[in-house]
Amino acid sequence: MPWPPLVDPGPPLAPHERHRYARHLTLAALGETAQRRLRAARVLVVGAGGLGSPALLYLAAAGVGTIGVADDDVVDATNLQRQVVHRESAVGRPKTASAAHTLTALNSGVRVVEHRERLRADNAAAVVAGYDVVVDGADSFATRYLVNDACVLAGIPDVWGSVLAFDGQVSVWWAGHGPCYRCVFPDPPPVGSVASCADAGVLGSVCALVASQQVTEVVKLLTGVGEPLVGRIAVHDALAGTSGVVPVARDPRCPLCGAAPTMTTLTDLEEACRPGEAAPLVSPADLAALLASAEPPVVLDVREDSERAESSIAGSVHLPLGALRTGGYAGVLDPARPVVVHCAVGRRSAVAARVLADAGYAVQDLAGGILAWQEEGLPVERGVREAGTPAAAREAGPPAAREADPPVAREGGTPGDPPRQRADRHTADSRP
Repeated sequence: MPWPPLVDPGPPLAPHERHRYARHLTLAALGETAQRRLRAARVLVVGAGGLGSPALLYLAAAGVGTIGVADDDVVDATNLQRQVVHRESAVGRPKTASAAHTLTALNSGVRVVEHRERLRADNAAAVVAGYDVVVDGADSFATRYLVNDACVLAGIPDVWGSVLAFDGQVSVWWAGHGPCYRCVFPDPPPVGSVASCADAGVLGSVCALVASQQVTEVVKLLTGVGEPLVGRIAVHDALAGTSGVVPVARDPRCPLCGAAPTMTTLTDLEEACRPGEAAPLVSPADLAALLASAEPPVVLDVREDSERAESSIAGSVHLPLGALRTGGYAGVLDPARPVVVHCAVGRRSAVAARVLADAGYAVQDLAGGILAWQEEGLPVERGVREAGTPAAAREAGPPAAREADPPVAREGGTPGDPPRQRADRHTADSRP
């Protein structure tokens, strides 16, 4: 059933506004009153990346009066495949400035507020203050939890989206009306256990699919039409062409929104969401020289099978990060030989290198991963999956590039539930 609208309607529409939004006004569930609510609304979009870009465009097109955009990054050419708010001419410019330019060109009646900063515990409350709803298109676990926490403390809904590869998820976290993000995902996953979009890739149109549903949820919340995705996660599988809904519930023990909350202030999770002391880096050129020497190191590929089939370094050993973390390296690596570990761009390999260093191996991390190796023009093999790795070791742990598909989430996400099977790809377009 419909929920009460978040925003009171503003003044009557001018004739040019009635003409511009005619297709909205024709919808019986919306009409002019709802359009006036949209014009009076204030929506913050965290991240002007894969999810934030299409969300910003549709919010502006819908006539949302004030749109905030929070991002501290600059536009890179690799963004343009999916971050459709940016143009080639914007490469090198701050994403907030690029987004503001595009949005005002699309709808001059929209006010765009730039927050050219990364959300942190010391600024998140101030950034969120004054907005009616937040769209979460964050690029890190630390920011996702911070957005959730700031929204809970401010008493406003967090419209969350997540994409990875061909999969996407959407929900509305709103404490007091349903679960918050921490109710379902109490803690960040282990560092490196979930690949970023830079590691595993993402289909640009999946970002648009998820972001457009996020905007639909925002419109529903602002205008009071339809039933928002509170207490439900919409799950999309683009390859299978399927969509479904996973019910989730508030956790009465949640430290943030539960019956006896213990979290009353914002805290940065950056330290919990990054690896420990980094292993020494080796450049692609230096690794190539080492491999040509009389005593070459073992090259360990910690990506998934499908990634390795696309490209691999000749002679490398394959052990996915999930298997390595559970001790699978013991039957694969010789402790007496130095190891150079790599993944796609360096995130998972940093975690793997730390694990191996703690186990006593002499280990280095390939700077920039296999993508940097290829960019240097160094040779790769195609179609190689399991070279040099016993099957038992490969099966010793869960895949690292996909978080175990989420549970059919039960109340509070109690242990034993499978709600992490596909309900939280978390990484909404992480940066390379």
